[in-house]
Amino acid sequence: MSLFLVDYENVSASGLAGLEKLTEADTVYIFYTENADRLTFDAHQRLLESRAQVRYYKVETGTKNALDFQLVSFLGYMVHEHGQNALYHIISKDSGFDSVCHFWEKQNIKVLRVSNLDVEKTCRQDQELTNKLKELLEEKDVQVVMGMIDKYKTKQGLNNALMKQFDNKKTSEIYRVIKPYIANKKA
Repeated sequence: MSLFLVDYENVSASGLAGLEKLTEADTVYIFYTENADRLTFDAHQRLLESRAQVRYYKVETGTKNALDFQLVSFLGYMVHEHGQNALYHIISKDSGFDSVCHFWEKQNIKVLRVSNLDVEKTCRQDQELTNKLKELLEEKDVQVVMGMIDKYKTKQGLNNALMKQFDNKKTSEIYRVIKPYIANKKA
């Protein structure tokens, strides 16, 4: 059994990629706000046709990170209910959730943060990119770059952050490696 907690405000319909691969044993919890409460007809159709159970939670807003706090609270409840009998996934590009994943890892509960429901593909791509970056950088810098990729929504923002962190030559090398993996970012 896999449980997927979707930060819809962060990933929107792109976070639902891979929905067709889920099974009857899987459950998708979509957390959304009034700022992000729209679905395309295509996404709606895919949700209707999914074999997985789908639940929706409209989140009360008014404070910064309201959705994040409610999603994490719900994760704690799910871990209490299912313990190690489930696999847990936070679907978000927000690297702030990584601390939650590390917390649960110390409790022997596996929680992954991925950008969409196609967990296998996303994890494989992340591992490929990490391995390529390790050929260029020290481990701590690899984690910095991976965090930047998650944090910045545009290629320009990411490039500017890399320029601040590394010299021009190193930034060019890094950008060459990550370019195929950030094709979906805005220009």
